[in-house]
Amino acid sequence: MKLLVLDGNSILNRAFYGIKLLTTKAGDFTNGIYGFLTMLKKLLDETAPGGVAIAFDRKAPTFRHKAYAGYKANRKGMPEELAQQLPVLQELLTDLGYRIVSCEGWEADDILGTLAAACEREGSQCLIATGDRDSLQLVSDSTSVRLATTKFGQPQVTLYDVEKIQEEYGVTPRQMIDLKAIQGDSSDCIPGVAGIGPKGAGELIQKFGSLQYLYGHLEELDIKPAMKAKLEKSRDNAFLSYDLGTIRRDAPIDTDLSHYEKGEGDPQKAAALMVKLELFSLLDKFGLSLNAQPQEDAPAAERPGQKDYEDGAPLLPMLEDAGEAYFYAQWEAGELASLVFAHKGEVHRVKPDEAFLRAFFKNDRIQKYTHDTKPLHRQALELGCKMEAVRMDTALAGYLLNPSASGYDVERLCAEYGVALADFEEPELRFGAAIPGLCQALEQAIAENSQQELLEAIEIPLSFVLAQMEHIGFYVDKESIQAYGKELEAQVNQLHDEIIEEVGYEFNINSPKQLGEALFGKLGLPHGKKTKSGWSTNADVLEELRLLHPVVDKVLRYRTVAKLKSTYCDGLLKVIGPDGRVHSTFNQTETRTGRISSAEPNLQNIPVRTPIGRELRKFFASEHGLLVDADYSQIELRVLAHVADDAAMKEDFLEGRDIHTATAARVFQMPVDMVTKDMRSKAKAVNFGIVYGIGAFSLSKDIGVTRKEADDYIKEYLKNYSGVDAYMKRVVEQAKEQGYVETLFGRRRYLPELKSGNFNMRAFGERVARNMPIQGAAADIIKIAMIRVSDRLAREGLQGRLILQVHDELIVECPPEEREQVERILQEEMEGAVSLSVPMVAEAGSGRTWFEAKE
Repeated sequence: MKLLVLDGNSILNRAFYGIKLLTTKAGDFTNGIYGFLTMLKKLLDETAPGGVAIAFDRKAPTFRHKAYAGYKANRKGMPEELAQQLPVLQELLTDLGYRIVSCEGWEADDILGTLAAACEREGSQCLIATGDRDSLQLVSDSTSVRLATTKFGQPQVTLYDVEKIQEEYGVTPRQMIDLKAIQGDSSDCIPGVAGIGPKGAGELIQKFGSLQYLYGHLEELDIKPAMKAKLEKSRDNAFLSYDLGTIRRDAPIDTDLSHYEKGEGDPQKAAALMVKLELFSLLDKFGLSLNAQPQEDAPAAERPGQKDYEDGAPLLPMLEDAGEAYFYAQWEAGELASLVFAHKGEVHRVKPDEAFLRAFFKNDRIQKYTHDTKPLHRQALELGCKMEAVRMDTALAGYLLNPSASGYDVERLCAEYGVALADFEEPELRFGAAIPGLCQALEQAIAENSQQELLEAIEIPLSFVLAQMEHIGFYVDKESIQAYGKELEAQVNQLHDEIIEEVGYEFNINSPKQLGEALFGKLGLPHGKKTKSGWSTNADVLEELRLLHPVVDKVLRYRTVAKLKSTYCDGLLKVIGPDGRVHSTFNQTETRTGRISSAEPNLQNIPVRTPIGRELRKFFASEHGLLVDADYSQIELRVLAHVADDAAMKEDFLEGRDIHTATAARVFQMPVDMVTKDMRSKAKAVNFGIVYGIGAFSLSKDIGVTRKEADDYIKEYLKNYSGVDAYMKRVVEQAKEQGYVETLFGRRRYLPELKSGNFNMRAFGERVARNMPIQGAAADIIKIAMIRVSDRLAREGLQGRLILQVHDELIVECPPEEREQVERILQEEMEGAVSLSVPMVAEAGSGRTWFEAKE
């Protein structure tokens, strides 16, 4: 038999610290549990054991504590975020059918040792998994140790057998105890021999074999007098350390290996607990079915009747007569494969043809309830029509209810909201049958959160607008980008040669390690602490060195130009479609603040802060017309003035003052006409920094002043803008009471971080609490503006169409003769999108290229 034995506390601890803090919407911490289960699955897949034992420590003192009062005396208790997860994990492991082993007065290590001994007696293999190296002493021909770690959220395992230990430590596994007895172990407060570390201990054991032999022949052994004196002085501590460090192999536990075969457990309870913990990605990995755990009050899903249609025309009158359609769209390789309708207790699967789709999409007498409407809108647009009367999008509803979730597929949402899936083999039939129940559950949850208007008036209509933007795309001058790419390549090569000449030898500039050796080793520039991978050469480090040597500026320019060439020029050329346009994908459910994101390509990330980056905008153009570009003026500060009801800030906006100059005048206590450019720049940093919860340390770095000066600026700012100060305090307190913050439009973000016992995590939660209502409201406003602009362009019969949104900026492509009308529409609809206590201001410009329209 092959027995896998896990050191439960050790692996849970490694997982907790190796994965960022994760929580459910309800605020339950889950990162340790997720990491542990991910590691367990990896081990199961790699080793295929016949049995599994999971050892956990108990809180009671062990025989080692009784033998030595200082044993593990420096250990702090588990952080509360981890302590909460331990019993939940143990419950889940038991429900999954795994055997948990613990023994009062004994440590988990002793359980590992005892089970390893049992395996050796029976001629079985023992596979130990732990995050601690203490267990390496247990390695033998039949026992191996898998050292488990979690790095960047991913499980990693290093296998230790007899050869690996000999190679790495130069000793046998049993001699690992002798090493520890001499070098000690500060983490466990094992004293060892004072003054002798790992190197000295290794040399002694490799040369003399064991602690017993060493002390038995100490006088006649060829050891330096100083080291011999240290050994003699710490004789008692050395033997105490040997005893403390020896893993026992006789713990009073069940050693019948057959009792550790995986049991049935309680799959239904395990699935329900995973759903509660929102560990949806692990359900399938552990062979659990969502069907097994509907909510207690949810009826079991009976398998409805099924009808398949090659031609969906007969279904249309039935749907029109009902006045509604609950359906699920199945996509394969980007193509619409089928539509599955739930109608009168049956599922109707249609293989959609163009005639049926046009008739169904255009029929505004059929209210449509479905999942993920944007690709359906794209499909309708490709057919030359529009999908009318959309009433529910379950993906968007799920996003509003839980914006921090990792996904919003039907299966996950059904699990989260207690909707049972019917027993069909084909996923599309299961999901299609579930749509009515899922819509009902989500509608109820949305109503409880008072988010109906947010869903129905903003998110659902926006789905069409985004689909239209994706469908139209943005024309790109391919030949000009190719020429610019060659120009950038020449600059990269020239900078490369200049850097090599400055340093004096050839090296890979793109290698942080080699660059660090060149700058800090060869040129002797000041550096930070050296790590295993070398000195840090990130942008912040190099910026501080820019004035110390001309090569640093060239390295920074080299990186900028190389990134523009590879990421933007080469990257854009790869995604230009046959129509000469790039069709970016706009994600409506990705960010926690409600902002729209863009991908393939990410048009919201086109660099604009540097002249060389702004050049890229020259290649985005209107093929035969004009681009009209409009953006909001200081939208987030205007939202802040409104929600904080700050008299001074509102006065500045109502009077049409330059907000940054006005802020500088207040903070620096001088007339507006005496505010310098530098003062305005500092005030601007404070204005925007306040919105993001900036502290004195970060502000001081941003504007190049001392921390005290930055602290004074912030204090003076909050004194002058007392409404903002009061808002910052009030919103954090409300978030602590409610567990979430929300925008003017009811968009929520849940903040379990505010419950954390970790100061940095709580501080992060407080920053988000202050910022999200502002940034989220700004996102809501731009969405409303997009819907209004799109509707009005269509309503007035114009050819102009919205093609891009970048944060607070909208771009419409139109014929030249529509320019003035489109500029007016953009300005009016953007400024009229919301009524605040301060005016919204949008400024429009036009040109053939994005660069011209923006300048």
